[in-house]
Amino acid sequence: MTEHAGTPAESADSVTKGSADGISVSEDVDALRRRAVDALTTARERTALLTSCVDEPELTAQHSPLMSPLVWDLAHIGNQEEQWLLRTVGGREAVRPEIDSVYDAFEHPRALRPTLPLLAPAEARSYASDIRGRVMDILGSSPLRGGPLLDAGFAFGMIAQHEQQHDETMLITHQLRRGPAALTAPEPPAPDPADAADLPSEILVPAGQFSMGTSAEPWALDNERPAHHRLVPAFHLDTVPVTNGDYLRFIEDGGYTDERWWAPEGWAQIREHSIAAPLFWRREAGQWLRRRFGVVEPVPADEPVLHVSWYEADAYARWAGRRLPTEEEWEKAARHDPATGRSRRHPWGDEDPTPEHANLGQRHLRPAPAGSYPLGASPLGVRQLIGDVWEWTSSDFLPYPGFVSFPYREYSEVFFGGAHKVLRGGSFAVDQVACRGTFRNWDLPVRRQIFAGFRTARTAGDM
Repeated sequence: MTEHAGTPAESADSVTKGSADGISVSEDVDALRRRAVDALTTARERTALLTSCVDEPELTAQHSPLMSPLVWDLAHIGNQEEQWLLRTVGGREAVRPEIDSVYDAFEHPRALRPTLPLLAPAEARSYASDIRGRVMDILGSSPLRGGPLLDAGFAFGMIAQHEQQHDETMLITHQLRRGPAALTAPEPPAPDPADAADLPSEILVPAGQFSMGTSAEPWALDNERPAHHRLVPAFHLDTVPVTNGDYLRFIEDGGYTDERWWAPEGWAQIREHSIAAPLFWRREAGQWLRRRFGVVEPVPADEPVLHVSWYEADAYARWAGRRLPTEEEWEKAARHDPATGRSRRHPWGDEDPTPEHANLGQRHLRPAPAGSYPLGASPLGVRQLIGDVWEWTSSDFLPYPGFVSFPYREYSEVFFGGAHKVLRGGSFAVDQVACRGTFRNWDLPVRRQIFAGFRTARTAGDM
C-alpha cells in the first residue's frame, strides 16, 4: 500500500471541506465521540498485537527494503497522532518535536529508515501510549464541530484510518519476515458448496449513469470527494475474484513465458527478476506451495489469488480474452442499486460491515474461498467486492472533478498521475474504518507484497 503521511504544516483551516451531511447533522456529539473512541481503540489494539507478538530484534530489523522496521511504524503512528490531534486539534504544547523529522515518511524512504535514530521499542510504546492518553482527554471535551478538521470528528477518524493503514503495512512486514509463525487467526467461513457452484461466472452491469465518490461520508478522504456523475457503458464483471485455480491455468499454459500477454514494462520486470508465479509461491515435488505468515502450505485452488502485481493481473486478463475493469466500472458494480438509482455506501447497503458481510480487520489471515459472504453481495449479485483482496483496476490514480486537497497535499495530490494504479475493495488486512465503497487505494504496478488480487471484465458485446 502506498504510504500516506503528512504534517499540519499546510493550514487545514484554509481549505473548505465538503459538508459531512450524513452523520454530522443527524448524529449527536456523544454518539460521534463513541464512534471515534471505538475506532481509535480498535486500531491501537491491533497495533499492540502486531508489535507484541515478536521480540525486540524482530521489531528493529528491516525484513525487506520495501518496508520499514516495525518499530518505525509504531513511533510514526504516535507522532502523527501528536501532530494532528494533540497539537493541531487540541492546541497543546508539543511533546517530542525533535522526532518529527525522523518519522516523516516523505523525508526518509523506507529502505533508509533503519539508519535513523529511531526510538527503541519500549520508548516507542511509551511515547505512543502517552500521546493516546492526552488525545483521549481532548476527544472527551471536543465539540466535534467548528471547522473542517473537527466536523463529525473528521480528524479523529483520519488518524484512526492512518493507524489502520500502517497496521496493514505492518501485517505485510509480518508476511515478508522469515521464521516461524508469530500470528494466528481462525479460518474464514467456507461458502455453501451448492451456492458457490451455482454462481454465474460473470454478471452484466447495464449501461447508465451513476453517482461516483461521495460528498456526504463524514470520514471520507479527499481523493474520494466530491460525488459526481459518471456515464458507464454496459459491461460484464466476474462474479468473484480470480482464484488460485484460475491463475494456475494461466501459469500452466505458459503465461509467464509468452510475451504476447504482457505490457512491455511488465515483460521486462518478469524477465529481469525471473518471476514465474505469484510472490511467496514455489513448486516442489510436483506441487505448488505458498508461504503464508510463516507457514508453508499447498496453494488452495478456491481462494482468490494474492500477491500479484498489476502487470501480472493485466497479463492474465489478456490471456483470458478479457481486461481489468476501470475504476468507475468497479465502483458502479459495487455501489449502484438499479432498483432505486442511488449509490450505496457498501455493496450490501448503507450499514457498517459485520462478519457476515465481508472478510475484514485481520479477523482471518487469508482470503475466504471464492463465493463466500452472500450477504455482502451487490444488488446485481457480485460477491466479495469488499474485503478478501485489494483488486487492481486498469485506471491511473487521478483526481475527481472538483477535487480539493484536504488537509494536506501529501495524502493524495502528490501521487496523482500515470505512475500509480488504483486498487479497490480492501483486503482481509483492512479494517472497516478504512474500507468503504468509495475508498481508493493506489500503488505502483510492480508491487507484489501487498494483499492484492483482481477480477476481470469485458465490454458488453465483446466475446
